[in-house]
Amino acid sequence: MKKKVSFGLLFIGIIILVISVWSLLKPSDTVDFSADIKPILNKNCITCHGGVKKSGGFSLLFEEEAFANTESGVPAIIPGNAAKSPFIQRLKEDDPELRMPYKKSKLSKEEIELLTKWVDQGAKWGKHWAYTLPEKVEIPEATQSAGISSGESEGFIQNDIDHFILRTMENNDLEPSLPAEPNVIARRLAMDITGLPPNDSLFSDFTTGKITYENMVDELLSRDAYGEKWASWWLDHARYADTKGYEKDMGRSMWQYRDWVIKALNNDMPYDQFTIEQLAGDLLPNPSADQLIATAFHRNTMNNDEGGTDDEEFRVASLIDRVNTTFEVWQSTTIGCVQCHSHTYDPFKNREYYNLMAFFNNTRDEDTSEDEPNLKFYNEEQQKKVTEIYDWIAKNENKEVAEAYNNFLQYSEPVYHAHSAKNYTNGNLADTKWLALRDNGSCYLSDVYTQDADYMYLKYSSGIDGTKVTIRKDNEDGDILAQFTTNKTNGREIQKIPFKKSTEKLNLYIEANNDKISPRSPTSYISWFAFLPEIKADKNAGYSQMDDSFMKLLNSSTPTLPIIVENPDYLKRTTQVFERGNWLMKTDTVEPATPKSLNAWNDAWPKNRLGLSKWMVSKENPLTARTLVNRVWQQIYGRGIVASLEDMGSQADPPSHPELLDWLALRFMNEHNWSIKALVKDIVMSGTYRQSSKNNAKLYNLDPENRLYARGPRIRLGAEQIRDQALAVSGLLSTKMYGPSVMPPQPDGIWQTVYNGGNWVESQGEDKYRKAIYTYLKRTSPYPSFLTFDAGSREVSTVRRTVTNTPLQALVTLNDPVYLETAYHLAKFMGESNNVDTSIREGYRKAVLTDISEEKLIFLKELYNTSVADFEDKPKNIKEFIPFETDANANLAALTVVANAIMNLDEFLTKS
Repeated sequence: MKKKVSFGLLFIGIIILVISVWSLLKPSDTVDFSADIKPILNKNCITCHGGVKKSGGFSLLFEEEAFANTESGVPAIIPGNAAKSPFIQRLKEDDPELRMPYKKSKLSKEEIELLTKWVDQGAKWGKHWAYTLPEKVEIPEATQSAGISSGESEGFIQNDIDHFILRTMENNDLEPSLPAEPNVIARRLAMDITGLPPNDSLFSDFTTGKITYENMVDELLSRDAYGEKWASWWLDHARYADTKGYEKDMGRSMWQYRDWVIKALNNDMPYDQFTIEQLAGDLLPNPSADQLIATAFHRNTMNNDEGGTDDEEFRVASLIDRVNTTFEVWQSTTIGCVQCHSHTYDPFKNREYYNLMAFFNNTRDEDTSEDEPNLKFYNEEQQKKVTEIYDWIAKNENKEVAEAYNNFLQYSEPVYHAHSAKNYTNGNLADTKWLALRDNGSCYLSDVYTQDADYMYLKYSSGIDGTKVTIRKDNEDGDILAQFTTNKTNGREIQKIPFKKSTEKLNLYIEANNDKISPRSPTSYISWFAFLPEIKADKNAGYSQMDDSFMKLLNSSTPTLPIIVENPDYLKRTTQVFERGNWLMKTDTVEPATPKSLNAWNDAWPKNRLGLSKWMVSKENPLTARTLVNRVWQQIYGRGIVASLEDMGSQADPPSHPELLDWLALRFMNEHNWSIKALVKDIVMSGTYRQSSKNNAKLYNLDPENRLYARGPRIRLGAEQIRDQALAVSGLLSTKMYGPSVMPPQPDGIWQTVYNGGNWVESQGEDKYRKAIYTYLKRTSPYPSFLTFDAGSREVSTVRRTVTNTPLQALVTLNDPVYLETAYHLAKFMGESNNVDTSIREGYRKAVLTDISEEKLIFLKELYNTSVADFEDKPKNIKEFIPFETDANANLAALTVVANAIMNLDEFLTKS
């Protein structure tokens, strides 16, 4: 028995000894690569040992490079042995010629210890948090059951968001603020959801308790103004504008895309579908007109119409913009620098940029002056003809041929553009756009696939009769493939010309002869050549009528929209890596592929833009949902959970509430099924959102930027909202939706269009008072008041507007004709009362939905008295101040001054 007891005690002692020794020898807390090591490397090492430079053959950008042999023949990092790792040894050197970082300050003792510890622990690499999938997040338990209550408030915790926020507040010795007053939260909510203050009935119903807060949220989300407000945010991402940009900055009809965005948001199109249709709507089975319209997202790229430019150069510029924009918009990734070299800070390799480019490199657009391909919008009668043609060909030929003809009617593709012609004799590419051959002129058009067609379609214009055009195979001695005569045209026309059938790719030799014209005169200006599959049923009854309708529709003038269309296989482009990012220096050929550092590719996806879009909205993609959630949060709170909206990489700001970000991203994908409206509702229903925005010394000292959300959001309204609110408060705002962009009043002399004589023609009637989202945007001369309030020119995608405070903003709202007119109409409302005090009280309450303080009333009444005396003394000033009204008197003019002052108050220009 004693032996058993002794053995047991001995066994227990051994266990205790082992545990004690282990506790002494085991590594202390494991060093986290992403949180602890990567920031040190990025700050001190990457510039010399990263994507651009690999000094000494050593790079710290990718794991395999970090542990590979350097130029010395041995690795710089030996996992598990910091003492023998040159990487650590060089950090500790005293000799500045040997010490790293080279010719810079020595790392701090703490940094060196951390790096040493990391190497000794095995130098485990690891991914940056944003490149790992969000995992299920447990909602923190509430530490207070009732929270903070005030009056009818139900406490701070209103939904699960508040648990995350409250935990962080408590960890930072903060408490939630009291709930905002009903009138304040009503205005804040309406401005955030619809971009407008609440109307009288909704405001009254909520503030008197007839409807609940949730009822108000649901009502606002159901209004058409929701789509218009949030579309303005998305159009910044899409770099939407009404002109092409660059030097000429010619007009471009893009408004159908803007309307598509508004409708998609109002219909709460799931974000995954919203993504797929914009990136690849044309590749969906039997795409609808709306799905084709959606692809205009990537036709918002700029086009250069300047004479002498290289169309291929600017096609490539658009291509690069599409890659960069796609990753910035959907992945919060600064992929642009990878065009020239591997990313300096994040795990994206130079070659991967061109793998991504291969997805976009096969689109039909070629920087042409007419923005082809263009989707045509036929009227009801014309669309009926389109349907009849499709049905006739499908019945008498087959659906594949019918689809080819139908597509050609919809967007006139595929074609061979004139700028592809080479080796001119007595000819040239006129204005870099049109093939222009003179008498006895010729050129070549290579690699033309005619689809075994028996006709060629030719788009051209000419002011000369009797030009004989001959098209031969290969050269001037080749077989004649087509021979025809061109005559004067009425503008640009599409003609159908008999052509010798061929199943092989051809090199066309094109010659023109007209002895009756000057040797310097072009015989015609050709835009493109096209071929469609042969209709073998041309002997059938009805063919002639169908063909006649087809040609009339091709030559009809319709509204159009530039869209994305994929090349057929026989026009497929090859994608090559650009050496140092130079499009003229092409090297290795690459195929479409996605970065290895992100989610894996599913082999079931097609290797085109449709597959890329599916990869992007896969629930395995770590960035897409986080990106959207972060940007919606920023729209509401004025800052993102990750403040650097455009970048979630290793150089990004760390998330203020990482668990909340992941919880929202997972909920957005899995519970809300990508519904943006549901996400917005979650955020605005939280107690966090409903807090008062009033600040105090403690809050300001502990959290000046409100990163911890211990008070409600208090930020200046956006450029569009400031104008729309002024129109709404004055009663002038038009609720008309959709259609071409309008030109509200702007100062004279802003536009100076050199090339086409275009000028700003002020819209009349209600178009003058339409919402800001419908205002015409010229890239080289944006609407001045919007620009002053930080809206951009949209030459490139903008995911975050810079918020500034410049004196110009006050000059706009005090002097711009739009704001003076809105102030006048608010003054007319104020003038309905015969008492000045009452007038000012009513005007203030209508503008900011709260009662005026006695102190402000005194100041505004003094302003009124001074103004009315001035106008009575100098009545001519009334007409100068209010030029749009003939019957204004001194009282109304003075009230206009007061109304203008009210609409310049901080509480009017901010949302809380």
